Amino acid sequence: MSTSMDPDSVGGDFADGGVLTTDFFVAWFDDIAKQVRLQRERLTALDAAIGDADHGTNLDRGFTEVGKALTDSPPTSPGQALLSAGTTLIRRVGGASGPLYGSAFRAMGKAVEEPVTLAGFAAAFDAGVVAVEQLGKAVPGDKTMVDALVPASRTLALAVRDGVGVREAFELTARAAEEGARATIPLRARKGRASYLGERSIGHEDPGAASSALIVASLATVAAVGS
Repeated sequence: MSTSMDPDSVGGDFADGGVLTTDFFVAWFDDIAKQVRLQRERLTALDAAIGDADHGTNLDRGFTEVGKALTDSPPTSPGQALLSAGTTLIRRVGGASGPLYGSAFRAMGKAVEEPVTLAGFAAAFDAGVVAVEQLGKAVPGDKTMVDALVPASRTLALAVRDGVGVREAFELTARAAEEGARATIPLRARKGRASYLGERSIGHEDPGAASSALIVASLATVAAVGS
């Protein structure tokens, strides 16, 4: 999947409150796939330390399939793009990451309203995070992807409240997700396979939090291209 980004096609000047079009979401998934591929070995290495060493491989396969799905059946709306991606991940990715990310994107697809403003995206993003929390039965501090996603969602909501433009809002959100992922290093895992390691899970970054930060960072990358 490859998308040539025209500033007008994704809402023009984000600083002036441009909307996020279908092309923006397709480009988002395109960049996620590229970044996952680049970071596949790192994600797998993180998972090898406290999981079953397949996180990077699974996500690479999953987002490659998302790209094929969006190319074979081009979405006509942001919601359709999100639903297609979510359904593909649930069907194609093994382990916990497929259902969790798939449920997040499907929840976003159901919640998003057009035209997609920053406020609308923030509300949909929060719906996706809630879906992850509910499915994984995890809260911040459990050493899971929630530790990156919750601060990202809160930061995005604050950016909306403060009237921050799209590009800056996504940059702040990406920074919060990255900080949240790094903050999992000293934590003891309380959920998932890593929880079986007990104290041995301390000192390792959670792979799900790391991949969540990567996914959020792609928002900032695509916004920068389209601004």
